Amino acid sequence: MADLDFILPDWPVPRAVRAAVSLRSGGASGGPFASLNLGGHVGDDPAAVAENRARLAVSLGLPAEPLWLEQVHGSDVASFGGARAPMADASVALEQGQVCAVLVADCLPVLLADREGTCVAAAHAGWRGLAAGVIEKTVASLPVAPERLVAWLGPAIGPDAFEVGAEVREQFLAVDAGAEGLFRPSPAGRWMADLFGLARRRLAAAGVTSVQGGGLCTVSDPGRFFSYRLDGLTGRLAALVWRQ
Repeated sequence: MADLDFILPDWPVPRAVRAAVSLRSGGASGGPFASLNLGGHVGDDPAAVAENRARLAVSLGLPAEPLWLEQVHGSDVASFGGARAPMADASVALEQGQVCAVLVADCLPVLLADREGTCVAAAHAGWRGLAAGVIEKTVASLPVAPERLVAWLGPAIGPDAFEVGAEVREQFLAVDAGAEGLFRPSPAGRWMADLFGLARRRLAAAGVTSVQGGGLCTVSDPGRFFSYRLDGLTGRLAALVWRQ
């Protein structure tokens, strides 16, 4: 079995902090899920998903099974030690060998680690999660001061592809008038939203000043990324972070 390809974050954290985002090639799934679909909730063959997750674990040398979440576009944050597949959109790990993971296909994965490498977290931040405060709640769940954290933004739907209605814009402006510049009118009379910029503002408001990554658009690169907005029925990428 050939090694898989990943996006590896370039961020100022200790070497013991490991992180990766999977790409869509190198898996066992077929059809609209081709080929490294890691989501078990999208209608893919469960055996193929299990094989894909096994390949992921081997290629990354994961120290344990990731804490796979039942994501609901909310703001709840899960921790390790409870039931598997908790209903949450973020997780935090305070011990070595615990692997945080979120599944995405246009929504923004936000990975967090502190500069000393004592804790990590992963958040699934689509517009609903951002509006609900998933970033702020994830930051607050970590036992370090926010200014000691480093964030990394993975691939997501870009500002030239993310068209939303006025109600989405109004939800953000209701709590942050300064976010107005992250929405521009679309030809269809709606709004083009900058998900990366919105996440950066939420991180800054939560006290996180070191933010890396961002800018890779899932819609514009279907050879590497799954995109729900582009295809509807599709697979899921995984963004993972842990301490080795």
